[in-house]
Amino acid sequence: MPSISSNPSDNSSDLPTSFWKTPISLEIVTQRSMNTLATHLGIEFTDIGHDYLIARMPVDQRIRQPLGIMHGGASCVLAETVGSVAANFTVDQTTHYCVGLDINTNHIRSIQEGYVYATAKAYHLGKSTQVWGIEIKDKQGRLISINRLTMAVLKR
Repeated sequence: MPSISSNPSDNSSDLPTSFWKTPISLEIVTQRSMNTLATHLGIEFTDIGHDYLIARMPVDQRIRQPLGIMHGGASCVLAETVGSVAANFTVDQTTHYCVGLDINTNHIRSIQEGYVYATAKAYHLGKSTQVWGIEIKDKQGRLISINRLTMAVLKR
């Protein structure tokens, strides 16, 4: 899987200016995620760019497994959350919506505390499927996990 740039705007010139098909803002994505697993785990959206969405999640007692490190499933939840939210803003939400079809996560490094940051960028935005790459890093920019999320694009 190609690396997602640490500077999310590096590859934005390759995408059409209409990448986001539905109006998007941090307020809108935060409101959309209220009272979901994302809010239960403390996931917060922190940045939206021309072709990316970033969220962060605290590594605390809700996120750790018995060995005291971040649970691998929490990486999947964070990746699917940021990728799924991003996917749904690349379609006209009055006619379509996106749901997760497949997720693959490779765990690279463990983390015991602090925050992890997930950056979602699209590899493919098709009519019936989308493929997203999500890199999760710690505050120092060290790679925690690499995730590939396939979304189904469905008609309402």
